[in-house]
Amino acid sequence: MAVKTSLSDLDVQIDKLRERRRLLIVKSAERFARAATKSGLAEMEITDEEIDRIFEEIAARFRKDGKKEPVSTASHTHRSAVSGVGTQTEASHDS
Repeated sequence: MAVKTSLSDLDVQIDKLRERRRLLIVKSAERFARAATKSGLAEMEITDEEIDRIFEEIAARFRKDGKKEPVSTASHTHRSAVSGVGTQTEASHDS
């Protein structure tokens, strides 16, 4: 026989799953923030669009199905550090 689940039981389960989802998002954000800080990326003047493109390229390298989504490489830009050191780095777009 199947056990009936009450609406309040479902609401509790939904609340637990939402909290679990929120914690996973926070952990993921902290992980990427640490990586960005460690690599110096957090200190660079990079537009949100550029960051999105960079992460798309990284994701394409690690996708399990082996398919790489096309990413525009039309703009090979130089980026300077915000710290004022004056060094410039060039992003590598090699896969």
